[in-house]
Amino acid sequence: MSDCISYIKTAISNQASVITNAYELTPYLRGPEGLDGKTNIIAVVKVHNSKDVESLLILANELANQAELKFTIYPISTGLNWGYGTSQPPECNRKVVILDLSALTKIEFDEDLGLVTLEPGVTQQLLSDFFISKGDNFMVPVTGAGPSCSIVGNAVERGYGITPYTDHFAAVTAIQGYWANARSYSSAVNELDASQNKTADKTFKWGLGPYLDGLFTQSNFGIVTQMTIRVAKKPQKFISFIIQVPDDKDLEKAIPLIGQVLREYEGIVGSINLMDKRRVLSMFAENPNPGEHKVMSSADIDKLSKAQQTPSWTIMGSIYGSKGVAKVAKSEIKSIFKTLPCRQIYSDSPIFPIGNAAINAMPSFFFKLLPILSLVKHQLTSFERGKEIMLGRPNNIALKLAYWRHQNSKQFPADDLSPGRDGCGLLWYAPLITMKPKVMREYVNYIRTICPKFNIEPLITFTNLKHDCVDSTIPILFDLSNPDAVKDAHNCLKELVVEGVKLGYIPYRLNIDQQQWLLDAESEFWKTVNDIKSVVDPNNILSVGRYNPR
Repeated sequence: MSDCISYIKTAISNQASVITNAYELTPYLRGPEGLDGKTNIIAVVKVHNSKDVESLLILANELANQAELKFTIYPISTGLNWGYGTSQPPECNRKVVILDLSALTKIEFDEDLGLVTLEPGVTQQLLSDFFISKGDNFMVPVTGAGPSCSIVGNAVERGYGITPYTDHFAAVTAIQGYWANARSYSSAVNELDASQNKTADKTFKWGLGPYLDGLFTQSNFGIVTQMTIRVAKKPQKFISFIIQVPDDKDLEKAIPLIGQVLREYEGIVGSINLMDKRRVLSMFAENPNPGEHKVMSSADIDKLSKAQQTPSWTIMGSIYGSKGVAKVAKSEIKSIFKTLPCRQIYSDSPIFPIGNAAINAMPSFFFKLLPILSLVKHQLTSFERGKEIMLGRPNNIALKLAYWRHQNSKQFPADDLSPGRDGCGLLWYAPLITMKPKVMREYVNYIRTICPKFNIEPLITFTNLKHDCVDSTIPILFDLSNPDAVKDAHNCLKELVVEGVKLGYIPYRLNIDQQQWLLDAESEFWKTVNDIKSVVDPNNILSVGRYNPR
């Protein structure tokens, strides 16, 4: 047993557990990224109260000058940061202790104000179950990562979703935690508030004085142990919409219309997703080349898109509001998209309840006689599952994407998916793109040129967060068991990033490997980051290498 492990066991309470057994450490070391994992993880400390977080930080700082005993701490919420590192730390030549916060699952809720205070282990599913127990009146800030992922972890990574409070860190109103030097943190408003309930801090995001909450995001300055977020109330009326654009050439016509909808109906329409044909097929169809490291041919795409009735581009969004507001918004959105050659589908259409009733009433042998019925049933089910996500009810519908290149993708039940556990191969390219038709078309051509060079399917999604802000997410899917495929996936991502920054396609989020080779420690920005790091973490004991180039 390492001597520092003995110190750790002495420092923390009996409630916490220290994992050193190789078998028990295995789940923390695997992920879908295909990284080498050259990190000396000596233990996982799983805590059940925030006091143990402070104790571990104090100990790490005390031992920092003792070569044989010093270690660095790498905190995780639930460790399911699929495609960006999962629970794995950046490559590091130091002893690493993973700090597992998944057992911190306390939830406090002020229903009158719509403010929920969470610990890092609260998952999308836990919060959903909590809201259901309270009457099911509020929406979870869901993501496509699935029900088992942390709310706090996603907000700290500055993630986003498709419910009304799209930008998840923008919805964060208060943070409490510890800096790496073990000093506790809460805002100046919270410190000044002498009342019993201390509500003011939770209602006003910006606090008093310099804004420090943001330093806890995409950084290695401190550990969040509690976060308050605004959650949206379920609307009186909800309408999801799908706009199907048959001709790829009409992309340039669609983009200004999406911008118009987001500009004119801000607060009523959430974010809008724009997905190309391949991206939609990867979510709802089976890979026509299972076990093969190659992209779909034109014939494959034509066959699948015909069978799945998939257009060149699919626009997905949602309308939230009172019955009157939703009705007017729907009417005006329909009018806006009438100028575009497309098919418009709205969830309040009578075709859906009628179709579901008819399909459910049919005897099973009908589906064998008429295979088209199975497709219709699948599409209706997928539409309903998509509606659940838009209403803040987490599910795995988007997570199935990670299994596209898995050799045994069919063996995994849809309600129990875990890309890291199941051996999927997944990386993400997530650049910011200027919301102008010409730029977005050039970007589409760029992706469709680079990805196939490495046998990676060019699957394109644009998430339009505002009328002027677009993030594109490109899932790089590969067979994790094939060394050539792993190599191609990483080379593809590197070329996309390196060449993309020359064209103005700048990633808003990086995986643990990219953070090491892309970020320049000598740039003015990262010099300032390192200056701050030296103050809040003078012994450099927290998350070495995380958004902090060396």
